[in-house]
Amino acid sequence: MTAIAIDDEPIALDVVSSHAAKVPLLDLQATFTNAFEAMDYLRQHPVDLLFLDIKMPDISGIEFFRSLNKKPLVIFTTAYSEHAVAGFELDAVDYLLKPFSLPRFLKACNKAHEWLQLRNTNDTKSAYIFVKTGYEQVKLSYQEIDYLEATGNYVNFVLGDHHILSRMTITECEALLPPDKFLRIHRSFIVASAKINKIERHQLTVNGSILPIGASYMHEIRLLTEK
Repeated sequence: MTAIAIDDEPIALDVVSSHAAKVPLLDLQATFTNAFEAMDYLRQHPVDLLFLDIKMPDISGIEFFRSLNKKPLVIFTTAYSEHAVAGFELDAVDYLLKPFSLPRFLKACNKAHEWLQLRNTNDTKSAYIFVKTGYEQVKLSYQEIDYLEATGNYVNFVLGDHHILSRMTITECEALLPPDKFLRIHRSFIVASAKINKIERHQLTVNGSILPIGASYMHEIRLLTEK
């Protein structure tokens, strides 16, 4: 699992580098105190995972991550616990509060590796997904899915007038669905890009259903309209 670390404090980067050297599944390729140099690096060298400090000069870690067109997995690192909510709204794999121990760092890396495996499993030519509902596994083709909505501990797959309820998180679903066909537009919604009929300022329409666009996902919507 390839990674880079970005933090304006060299001592913090030393800690990440030291921990990373002890984790066999992790290949920390570079560290950066300058976020814009890291941005240039990512254009030429895509990685699987970012270790990203939130509070940095010039651009915050949140703003940096939102600016990326192709987003790797991210683990936020910061000394300020109040940033945790913002980090998880961006579907961060984990949030490491400084100073963090090697066992805590390892736990975050293992979680990222599991997410990456889910994402890579789905990078195939298949045109369907199997969804567990009750005691059954139901095969759903991508073409029949309009959108997904998080409902408590479940996700509701909406297929026209037909609904499938599965005990999954919306983030697990996002990892399983191909990003070229499905778009996260809100903490609670993923839509089939081909089924979008209309995009407005704070909402869009999918086959007659009006769905909200979360503020954290506006950038992705703009990229879609620019294609």
